[in-house]
Order: sequence, then structure tokens, then C-alpha cells
Amino acid sequence: MTGSPVTGLGSSRLGPAERAAALDRMAREEFDVVVVGGGIVGAGAALDAATRGLSVAVVEARDFASGTSSRSSKLIHGGLRYLEQYNFDLVREALTERGLLLQQIAPHLVRPVPFLLPTTHRVWERAYIGAGVALYDALAFQMGSTRGVPHHRHLTRRGALRLAPSLRKDSFVGAIQLWDAQVDDARYVMTVLRTAAEYGAQIASRTQCLGFLREGERVTGLRIRDLEANTTSEVRAKQVVNATGVWTDDIQELVGGRGQIHVKASKGIHLVVPKDRIHSATGILLRTEKSVLFVIPWGRHWIIGTTDTAWDLDKAHPAASKADIDYVLDHVNAVLNTPLTHDDVEGVYAGLRPLLTGETDETSKLSREHVVAHPVPGLVLVAGGKYTTYRVMAKDAIDAVAHGLDGKVAESCTDRIPLVGGDGFQAMWNARHRLAARSKLHVARIEHLLGRYGTLLDDVLELIAEKPDLAKPLAGADDYLRAEIVYAASHEGARHLNDVLARRTRISIETWDRGVGVAQEAADLMAPVLGWTKKQRDREIEYYRKRVEAERSSQTQVDDQEADAHRKGAPDIVPVFGDTLGVKP
Repeated sequence: MTGSPVTGLGSSRLGPAERAAALDRMAREEFDVVVVGGGIVGAGAALDAATRGLSVAVVEARDFASGTSSRSSKLIHGGLRYLEQYNFDLVREALTERGLLLQQIAPHLVRPVPFLLPTTHRVWERAYIGAGVALYDALAFQMGSTRGVPHHRHLTRRGALRLAPSLRKDSFVGAIQLWDAQVDDARYVMTVLRTAAEYGAQIASRTQCLGFLREGERVTGLRIRDLEANTTSEVRAKQVVNATGVWTDDIQELVGGRGQIHVKASKGIHLVVPKDRIHSATGILLRTEKSVLFVIPWGRHWIIGTTDTAWDLDKAHPAASKADIDYVLDHVNAVLNTPLTHDDVEGVYAGLRPLLTGETDETSKLSREHVVAHPVPGLVLVAGGKYTTYRVMAKDAIDAVAHGLDGKVAESCTDRIPLVGGDGFQAMWNARHRLAARSKLHVARIEHLLGRYGTLLDDVLELIAEKPDLAKPLAGADDYLRAEIVYAASHEGARHLNDVLARRTRISIETWDRGVGVAQEAADLMAPVLGWTKKQRDREIEYYRKRVEAERSSQTQVDDQEADAHRKGAPDIVPVFGDTLGVKP
């Protein structure tokens, strides 16, 4: 889908030429709205604005989804634990969004996933948790929507062990099986941005907001730096939306806001282990003293997490310490008959939740609800919330933008707009055997690609038709084809090797060497698309190796301070000015 047969406005492609054209237009035009931040909320705001007919620009200092939005539990869920906090509205809202994403907006990217919730008391706990799960299912029917996932069911211990033989018999007395949904969070963000581009949004990563243009008190645009070319320019806009998550307070201070929104970062870490280390046909959900621990099916792997601890160190690269890893292992091992060790861990990643501060210092008790504010005229801030409700956050932010624009702005319609690759997905899925025969790829490979690209699979298959060598899997990461690396650079906005290995694919957490072994091959495939010299290729590979070394080292440190110091041993390949967005050293 290199063009836009639906709208005629533009292309969903985010390649080098499209980035250059976007920056050129940003320097020449005034936009209705400029969005700062290329995570899920910024991407959602851009799509919401573009589909209302507004002219939109998006700038992101690093790679798309390089922060919180690529480091989540990768779940689309209502938040079962919020029922215990009597936050029914948040759960209802999230479950409504889950149904929309599963069935209308992104059926190619969001899919149901089962979980087993073990119980340890025969009577009261089964009744208590069962009532909560029943309410969870019931709330999913609100607003006339359907769940999109099966209903929960109660299981005996024997029934649970048939599904999850790895559970220790003495660790539980029965279980409840419930369903939620999961997504590749970084891929989803990139797809939202590509959809916004198709509706006319101008989008550029590696483009930092240095400050704001002002006319008196009103914000009228941004000063930006193209970090790749090291050039500065101005972008004029009638309204600016700041959607920078954990950097929200920094931007608020930059424009002299009165502190309407305060965000505190909470660190959550996840471990990735091979599928054969836990014998189970279902995910597992465990209640801990502070939060919920998920064991999540992830292809040929399990993702296990998460923690919930305050973090006030480097926001760009939060580090997982040995204490974090031990915490997760200790809690999951409490229910496994064959305990996991550090040697079983393939990958580790850490992310930060942007939580709205309240009366408590405990991050596990801070709000996951979102807030939209106008700290100064012309600037809208949106913060808080959770990944699942990004579309509602985006809608509320652009509703606030609409109040600041002259003339009538259409209502949000993103609840009815499929993301690129989603329209016609079911029909293409039904034809997967025919696609396999035509492309000479195994049907299992076609199914994997459909789950990553949807109907955009045609673009990937075109690359293979032009260069049959691209049909080969990567040596050392054979879940991915060589064509996917080329496509990431030519269509998906990947500018650097780390963008591809950490976010367009998940090679950095799905391989024992964390992607070092495929770095050379991937860089060689990206080089022609991005015009790299041999010197640049070597630099990309060396940076990636240093990043992996720094992460591994940080994960052997006993506390956050030491882990953070070791993680900082690998600087960004494209330096961002200052540690906080918009602040020059």
C-alpha cells in the first residue's frame, strides 16, 4: 500500500525520501497542529487530527516508540487489578477499546491471549476473584460492544495442570482462565503513524524540539533540530500537542506552565525466556504483594513481568538491575515445578510508566487515568493513561486542540478507521495457502508475516519478487526474513540498526546474543536503502555491540544507581541535546 487508494491524500510509506519531504514542508508551511512525541499517544493524536481533516506534523527526538511505547507488557487489557480499586470507569473504557482494536481497528496486530489465574484458597478466593473476573467480562459488553475474546471459566487443579503442566501442584488449589489481548507495542505505534501519514500527516523521527515559538503568551510553533543533518528550523502551528510521556514535566517547565500536570516515572522490567522453559498452553497471571505478574506467550518465547518501582534516573534508557531480575524470577519460581535461573533469560527490557502523581509515594498506587491541560495558550498537554486507552487520550487531546482553532472541527472518527494493513485482513488471511503457493514461502511464514503486516504483506512480497534472495531468513534470527530488514528501512521509518533490531523486529530480546550475531547482515541490508558508506555501516554495528554490552553489564548490578551508570556506557548513535526533551546543555 505505497499509495492511498482510500483517501488520495498521501502514502503510508515512512522512508528516507518521505522524511526529507516532511521536514521540507515543516519548514515552509503552517500546520493546524504539531505533535511532539512519537510514542503511542503522539501517534494516536496525529491520526485523530489527520482524520478530522486537520493539517498535522509530528516530530520525535529519537526513534518512533523508542521509550515507554516499545517496553510495555505488550498487552491490550482492561486492567483487572483496577477493579480492586473500584475504578470501574477506567476498566470499562479499556475493555471497550480492547474490543475495537481486536475487531475493527487492528485485527492484524491485536489478537486474543488466554491467561490462567491460580487460586490458593478453595472457597472465598474463588468466589472473590470469580466475581471480579465475571464483572470484567460483563464490563466488556458495555456500550453495545462485544468482547472479541472468549468468556472466562473456572478450572479444578487437575484441569489447570492439563493446560499448564509446569505449575507446582502444591502452589494452588484451582484456577480461573480468562482472556485478554496482546500486541507488538512498537510495531503498533509505527502502524498508527503510517496510517496518519496516509491521511496527510508529515512525520519525522530524529527531530528534536528545542523550544517553542511565541507571540506574546501564545505558543505558535516549535524550534526543531534535524539530528541527522544537524540543522535547525522552525515549524509554525496554530496548536501544539505535547505527548512526551515521562518528559511531560520538563516541557511544562520549558514553557513556563503553572504545573497543571505532574508525572512520576515508574520502572517496569520484563524477562524473555524460551518457550520450552515453561510447559503451558496458556499465559499465567500471578498476584504479587505490589502488582500483577504476567507470564505471556510470545511466539517461541515467554515474556515475564513486571515490576513497579520509582525511577528518577536516565529517562531515555532505564536500566534493569540484578535486583529487578531476581524479583521477577523469585515470584514466577514460586509457582513453577522447574525454577528458572539467570541462565534461562534470553532478553531483558525496562520501560517507564508515566503516572499522574497523587497523595502517595508508592508508584503502584498512582493513577493510570489521563489528563489533558492547556498550560499556556496554543499548547495542549496530554499525560498519564495506559497503552490500551491511547485512542481515547488522543481524541481528548485533539478535542482540546479543536477549542483553540477557528472554525468547526469534525468529531473524532478513529473508532471506525482501520489501521493500514487491517482493511481486508480477514480475506487475505483466508487466502494464506494461496499466497504461500504463489510466493513459494511456507504457509507458517505467511501467517507470521500477516500477523506483522496485515494486507501490507503485498509490499514485502514485492520486494522478494524483485530480489528472491530476500526470501531467506536471517542467519541467527530465522523468525525474520531478510526482506523485513529492507522493508523496515524503506517503508517503516527505521533510520539506524538499533531501530530495526530492537523495535521493527524483536531480535534484541529474542536471541541469546541479543542480535549481535545478525548485526552485520542487517546493516548490509539497510545500507543501500539509507545510503550508508562502509564507515557508517561499521559505526552502526559497533554502536549496537556497545549498547548490548552496556545493557548486559547494567543487568548484573545490584541497584538502580549502578545499573544506570553502566547503561550510560553506550551513548546514543545520534545524540539528543540534553537529557530532557527541549533542553540544551
